[in-house]
Amino acid sequence: MSGLRVVPTWRHGQERLYVCLTDGRNIAWYDREAARVNLLSDERREDVLEALGPFLTGPVAVGPPPVPTPAELARLTLHPDDDLAPNRPGEALLIALDRDPGPPRRLRADPRQHALTAEQTVGEALDRLDGAGWHTLHSIPLPGGSRIHHLAIGPAGLFSIHTLYARKQRIRVADPLVTVGRREPQPLLRRVRADADRASYALTAEVHPVLALVGAADVSVTARLREVRVLQDTDLGELARQGGVLKPADVEALHAMARDRNTWTRV
Repeated sequence: MSGLRVVPTWRHGQERLYVCLTDGRNIAWYDREAARVNLLSDERREDVLEALGPFLTGPVAVGPPPVPTPAELARLTLHPDDDLAPNRPGEALLIALDRDPGPPRRLRADPRQHALTAEQTVGEALDRLDGAGWHTLHSIPLPGGSRIHHLAIGPAGLFSIHTLYARKQRIRVADPLVTVGRREPQPLLRRVRADADRASYALTAEVHPVLALVGAADVSVTARLREVRVLQDTDLGELARQGGVLKPADVEALHAMARDRNTWTRV
């Protein structure tokens, strides 16, 4: 008997099987998703493979752990309080509603609830792009109390996405004005472009502005829009169908930079 034992653990939602000595020290681990056995020392190679034998599925690569990329090193050294990646869609609104729920009964729905519904709907649609090589950050705080609702980073580039609740409403867009139903027109596209410009400055990369409409009954655009795109929440998958601009390493590096809260403190 080798005296080694296999201990399953979960890291970032992925299972790893660690091979431990009798004193608890790790000497190897098996990454199922990568189909790789990482050895900290080659001296016990055969013993490690014997211990992992019942758990191995198909051919696996065996060798020392891969050298971390610059993006991985940046993530590993990032303090948890400064990491924006765990933010949920509508994170700022969730916190605000928890602190101040408002009166229990009111004649009209709290507009923050509608805004939260919009951000959650768009956020869920963007998160579904993860399998296509995309990363999305939600509720990015900016100096002055503003924030970027969503930042999507993927092969097609970077997109700053502002959400607008428009359930069963007719939307009229006349750059820079956006009219929801019978409400007064608002110069919303200026805000959408400004968010993208601030993100471009922070990340030193081109960021495309997008206005995402949630539940709109009809959308009419009276003139050609400058730079900004207007999409329904059901059409956000179009972003993933655009031609590739960024390589996977570029996507990872930009995501590592964008998830750091300190990146956004001077924009």
